Amino acid sequence: MKARDVVVVDGIRTAFGKAGERGIFWMTRADDMVVKVIRELMRRNPQVKPEMVEENVWGATTQEGDQGLTMGRTTAILAGLPVATAGYSVDRMCAGGMTAVACAASEIAVGACDVAIAGGVEHMGHHPMGATADPNPRFLTEKLVSQDALVMGKTAENLHDMFPEITKEMADEYSLLCQKKTAKAYQEGKIQKMIVPMTVYTKNGWKVADRDEQPRPETTMEGLANLRTPFRVKGKVTPGNASGLNDGACGVLLMSEEKAKELGLKPKMRLVGYAFAGVKPEIMGYGPIPSTKKVLARTGLKFEDLDVVELNEAFAVQAIAYMKEFGMKFPDDKRLNPYGGAIAFGHPLASSGPRLVVHLMHYFEEHPEARYGLATMCVGLGQGGSIIWENVQNTKSE
Repeated sequence: MKARDVVVVDGIRTAFGKAGERGIFWMTRADDMVVKVIRELMRRNPQVKPEMVEENVWGATTQEGDQGLTMGRTTAILAGLPVATAGYSVDRMCAGGMTAVACAASEIAVGACDVAIAGGVEHMGHHPMGATADPNPRFLTEKLVSQDALVMGKTAENLHDMFPEITKEMADEYSLLCQKKTAKAYQEGKIQKMIVPMTVYTKNGWKVADRDEQPRPETTMEGLANLRTPFRVKGKVTPGNASGLNDGACGVLLMSEEKAKELGLKPKMRLVGYAFAGVKPEIMGYGPIPSTKKVLARTGLKFEDLDVVELNEAFAVQAIAYMKEFGMKFPDDKRLNPYGGAIAFGHPLASSGPRLVVHLMHYFEEHPEARYGLATMCVGLGQGGSIIWENVQNTKSE
């Protein structure tokens, strides 16, 4: 049986809030954020009747509390999808949502379903990363992994050791550029199109969450230079050149290309291929490099074929190492994160993968001349994930 073509029809996310009591989502449940995204995808695509959605797949790193009880199934019910809609949850830490998209797309490709919703959510205010985890002591006592692997900031310092030519000043310069690109995208109204406003209750009453809380457009090199280095004395990783702790959800509507045509929907992009790869956990930020090489090899494409790359910036050093590996221009390669990245938007773990997909979707709408785009990210405990999409609005794609 030949695999079917899978397309993204739509994608949307909540705003990304700051984790903790001061964040706008502190009194909002994670599953309610997912429900908001599902309902908005259905509202925006009335041709897709609820009974057509056969699968609802959601990634979350901490699957307990308001992110537990097989959230893919519970949120389908809460969102008003029919009882026949199946659902499940997945966990690949930072790449949980990317994995959810890959899993749902695979189901469609092999004919297990025609229409699916997939995404990721993370309420890091309610569920700090690793807070309730109980790592097997053999990880450390038998030295299977370095103790640094359990602290993401230390893995970033290790990458600086691995690439001593990447200085703290370079990391800060990259981070400043990220903030500038995000500020510009907001000024031009591009990010607002990607966010569904959500009315939430806070300690100060009802508010509308319609804008990310993490971006700092006022950032300067001088300000970045004076930030503390919490992971190592005289280190290079600071709160300014790393992503934040955040709350948010993001999802996409997927279907077979035949189904989209049948419903009269205009697909945004077509799945080309995806790959995940493992690296040493203590240098987890290196993960996107082998996963990108793997997906390029599997699809027969070259890096030069990519018109845009959406790379999740867990840490600036990780992004710069990626740029160096693939010959991208530092600090500003026009192909990389044209709207800015996670250093500005924040990184609510499992929701970041789908955010990259949504960014590609909007970039393809703006640039019909672009053909291929890559979404890629590093993953806690030493993995990388990469997915290539083709712009179906491109005149060369047929």
